[in-house]
Amino acid sequence: MRELGLAVAPRTWRAWRTRPVAARTVSDAEICDRLRALATAGAGGRRAPEVMYGRRKMTDWLNRALAAQGRPPVSKHTVDRLMRQLGMRGLVRSRGVRTTVAGKKDVRRAKDLLKRCFSACSPNQAWVTDFTY
Repeated sequence: MRELGLAVAPRTWRAWRTRPVAARTVSDAEICDRLRALATAGAGGRRAPEVMYGRRKMTDWLNRALAAQGRPPVSKHTVDRLMRQLGMRGLVRSRGVRTTVAGKKDVRRAKDLLKRCFSACSPNQAWVTDFTY
């Protein structure tokens, strides 16, 4: 038997067709259903607040829900993989990027030779550079 130009033995193909679905595929489908249910709007038109959870909180939330049903816990790596597949990301509340670090107060600064006027009447009249590190 040939499929896509590859030789496949009939016994191998029949074994593949009769093989049951893998346990990982079944558990991944159940977890994906739970994650998608969070992302869909509820009766009030609002999504569940858990949809903003990241990988860590989502793992804890899923494990609490599964423990209530008497089911085994799920790995954080599994949740991470499935959230990436579904395009789900947690809400990040960071301070933002700090681009400049203030120096010491007693450091001598360079003189302002341009008097803060950064325009020139012709090219090569004034050159400006940045000494921050």
